[in-house]
Amino acid sequence: MTHRNQLLVWVITAMAISGGALFAPSGAGQSADFQEIFALVRSNIVGATEADLDRAAIQGILNQYRSQVLLFTNAGGMMDPTDLPAITRSNVFDGAFGYVRVGRVSAALPAALDQTLVSLSATNRLKGLVLDLRYAMGENFEAAAQTADHFITGEHALLDWGGATLKSKAKTNAFSPPVAILINKDTSGAAEALAAVLRETEVGLILGAPSAGRANVFKDFPLANGQHLLIATASVVIGNGKTIPPSGLTPDIVVNVSSDDERQYFSDAYKSLAKGSAAATASRAGTNLAAATNAAFRFNEADLVRFKREGIDPDSLATNNVAPERAAAASAPVVRDPALARALDLLKGLAVVQQSRGF
Repeated sequence: MTHRNQLLVWVITAMAISGGALFAPSGAGQSADFQEIFALVRSNIVGATEADLDRAAIQGILNQYRSQVLLFTNAGGMMDPTDLPAITRSNVFDGAFGYVRVGRVSAALPAALDQTLVSLSATNRLKGLVLDLRYAMGENFEAAAQTADHFITGEHALLDWGGATLKSKAKTNAFSPPVAILINKDTSGAAEALAAVLRETEVGLILGAPSAGRANVFKDFPLANGQHLLIATASVVIGNGKTIPPSGLTPDIVVNVSSDDERQYFSDAYKSLAKGSAAATASRAGTNLAAATNAAFRFNEADLVRFKREGIDPDSLATNNVAPERAAAASAPVVRDPALARALDLLKGLAVVQQSRGF
């Protein structure tokens, strides 16, 4: 296709993504009409078929409204995979900080989370929880609200989706330790709504990267060619009256990591991907890899806060090799997943502050 023809196809695409009109220069009059330009291009363009122009217009719409209009080869596509468990992993870090990874926000999630928290707390006095919603998805907004209810003591409006609403119930047994919520660009739908509700009700802070921006009620439209078009027909409203924009949910603490690296860290939080110096390793791994002058000793943020409070010089401890209790900890695996490391450091710092204030 010649440069001229490519330009004309681009015009058609631009028309599609601008909602049906191209804006004329200032003072040039009314915006051009999509149908008029499309008809002229289709009738006169050389080297581009009508199918080419149709594809360009369709792709323009899908690009512009990529979080609100989705094209799949099967019903529902990957919006809510039924074979994905509600919770895919859970464990405890440092004997006090729970970790729960959500795979799918489904009807099974509220009960699964309740059982998991009971299990994690059975042999540990939890001081905080990391709720990992990276790559989590789902369209069950009722389940998102019910899951959030585990963490909320009073009665609050949680979610409003497509005319349905749900409030939290007043209770005395809500999970009270601080929560750090992890999200990324693949956190979508009901998982985004869950994260937003937990932040809005001051349960915890969100760390990671902006989410997918798909917290909407979608309707499935079967197409003649067998594909399915999902269109956002209603917004999901958080209790504070706000909606999650198409650009996604913005984290309170942004953690920059490439998509490829994040998937590897997600698979193995202890995996070392750093190249070069120890400083580069510490930078990529997060603040819980604060290195002392002796490489055998690595003090986390909570340790450093405690040392400062007690007047202890961490460099001296490492240099003089007088911290045997840290030697065992130094030999343990170090969390290198940047988002998870930041979340754990945040929870450890809060635990130290709460302890120092007698909470």
